[in-house]
Amino acid sequence: MFNQLTDTQFKKFRDLIYKESGMHFSDINRPILESRLKARLKKAELEDIEEYYRIISTDDKEMKVLLDAVTTNLTSFFRNKIHFQGFETGVLSAIRNTRKDKRIRVWSAGCSTGEEPYSLAMVLKDKLPDWKIEIIASDISFNVLMKAREGFYPTAKITGIPPNYLQRFTNQVKDGYVMKDEIKKMITFDYHNLKNVPVYKNFDVVFCRNVIIYFDAAAQEHVVNTIYNTMNPDSYFFIGHSESLFGMNTKFEFMKIGETCLYKKK
Repeated sequence: MFNQLTDTQFKKFRDLIYKESGMHFSDINRPILESRLKARLKKAELEDIEEYYRIISTDDKEMKVLLDAVTTNLTSFFRNKIHFQGFETGVLSAIRNTRKDKRIRVWSAGCSTGEEPYSLAMVLKDKLPDWKIEIIASDISFNVLMKAREGFYPTAKITGIPPNYLQRFTNQVKDGYVMKDEIKKMITFDYHNLKNVPVYKNFDVVFCRNVIIYFDAAAQEHVVNTIYNTMNPDSYFFIGHSESLFGMNTKFEFMKIGETCLYKKK
């Protein structure tokens, strides 16, 4: 088993991962890549890092497994409450006044283990009870998608859910809570690599928070403009509080709803 990647090996893996996903590993993040590769080689019972590189270069399935392994999946229910305040008080009010067909379509891009799309589903069920609601939740990791589809969360994970939502939309089970079927049915969990053009379209709201921060400038602009093309006119785009579209060549317009910063497609 290798101890550290050589500079040449690091560049090879870094460039291949970037080519396949748009994720960029800087020199600062080099130890993270090395640790994930060591774990993957151990699980695959391989010793030679060059052999593993040859495998992922030709085997799409193993490449997806590696991308799964190097992805960071940090999330929580109602993460960044200011975003949800703006979503509830401003975005949904505007959509309610303009969408006479009572339909709303939302994309949670980079949904991880499902806390974000389930949070959105609970808000939408509460605020738009008689609407046709469709949520697409996508991620590059098969493992987190499987966990998200189960809809089960240990007690320690549900602390962000408002008590009335917890009572209405979940069932308490041993060691935790599981989302009720009426909430699960609102969400379609699906694999998607943001580097690629999605088959989804006609979104009224897109949440893509704390995702593009892992991309370099070129990949960020590509992802943002690809998302733009999936959205309806007068739709809304949320990114992470530490992310920005400043300096990008994009048609999104910055806006604020109270303390909530977001973007709009005119």
